[in-house]
Amino acid sequence: MTAIQPKLLIVEDDPGLQAQLKWAYEDFEVLIAGDRQTALTLLRAEEPPVVTLDLGLPPDPDGTSEGFALLDAIMAIKPDTKVIVASGHGARESALRAIQHGAYDFYAKPVDIDAIGLIVRRALHVHKLELENRLLAERAPDDHRVLGRLITAAPEMVKVARTIERVANTNVSVMLLGASGTGKELLARGLHEASGRAKGAFVAINCAAIPENLLESELFGHEKGAFTGAVKTTEGKIEQASGGTLFLDEVGDIPLQLQVKLLRFLQERTIERIGGRRSIEVDTRIVCATHQNLEAMIADGRFREDLYYRLAEIVVRIPGLSERAGDAVLLARAFLARFAAQMNPQIKGFAPDALAAIDAWPWPGNVRELENRLKRAVIMADAKLITAADLDLAEPGTAEDQMLNLKSAREATDKRMIRHALSRSEGNITSTARLLGISRPTLYDLLKQYDLQH
Repeated sequence: MTAIQPKLLIVEDDPGLQAQLKWAYEDFEVLIAGDRQTALTLLRAEEPPVVTLDLGLPPDPDGTSEGFALLDAIMAIKPDTKVIVASGHGARESALRAIQHGAYDFYAKPVDIDAIGLIVRRALHVHKLELENRLLAERAPDDHRVLGRLITAAPEMVKVARTIERVANTNVSVMLLGASGTGKELLARGLHEASGRAKGAFVAINCAAIPENLLESELFGHEKGAFTGAVKTTEGKIEQASGGTLFLDEVGDIPLQLQVKLLRFLQERTIERIGGRRSIEVDTRIVCATHQNLEAMIADGRFREDLYYRLAEIVVRIPGLSERAGDAVLLARAFLARFAAQMNPQIKGFAPDALAAIDAWPWPGNVRELENRLKRAVIMADAKLITAADLDLAEPGTAEDQMLNLKSAREATDKRMIRHALSRSEGNITSTARLLGISRPTLYDLLKQYDLQH
């Protein structure tokens, strides 16, 4: 079967040069246009990825007005097209103006067939990379979703999701332990949606963000007239979540006197609003989270041990993003697709240096840091591809923690690099083997040896 050749549109009004250029590109399907209208017709019908454009077109063959009008039209109709502009009229000024109008590259007449051939093939390669990036950004989120909305390919995070799915349909209290920005609320919401309480409300409250003197009212509600400013009876978050799930984020920040009242609710499943005299039965499931060491707080007398055991019937530890090999790239593609659609549609993907930097960065702020960097980069980027500079990612350090056991160190490095390569190649074994510089059989052996999913 004959391979499909890439399309190249040559916009040139000189018949002799048309023929010369057409025969110079045997590996392309060459389309010829001698004026703006013919070029636009071919552009819409054939969608060539690369166009060479002579700015001197009729009815202005001695100027550049018609050529620039066509360049603007191409960028408006199909902005991912790589347009290579040629002109003998005021070459430097025309080159700068063409790049400002969206041209990929520029060459001055007289035409050097070999030189323009290199530019055309490089433009086609860049177009292919951008298209691949867009397809990966669109596909990656759905291919790697667990718990309905969590994007991951890391075994450590898949294990967390499976644990949450397993306990979702029970009524046990779940405690999520993890650093800031690891997605604790997303996991809590996933637990709620996977449970029999999914039709009830999911209510979240950050205990660290509310002053101590207001937190009790927020959780338990108050009766009209219970204190100055209580002009009406108000349900607290626990009541609002009845029949559903209450997510207590940063539960370690609940003051001791309020911990007693929360413990009583967990034991009796009833509450009393501030200023109230009657007990109210409430069917609310509690899921909580913290980045603090509650065991140390118990030892210091800052957190009640009996409350801890009520809240932590199931404890789920969430790994940081740096422990989830390959997930940073997956998440970055998902964020890019979302933010570009919302704020800067000209962004089409990542430059290679950006992917390498994302893969290597330690992400101390975890997923939240990644999301913030991507949002800022999409807003501020000037080019179509996000670069490492747009993400403000410095060259990562290469020093590793010293490991005295060489065999363990080698295995840890092998696993990490294989996961990175699998993520970069979207699970394609041939591409992964090529990235790692090993054969497919060797890669299969390593996947089996290290029990890695692919």
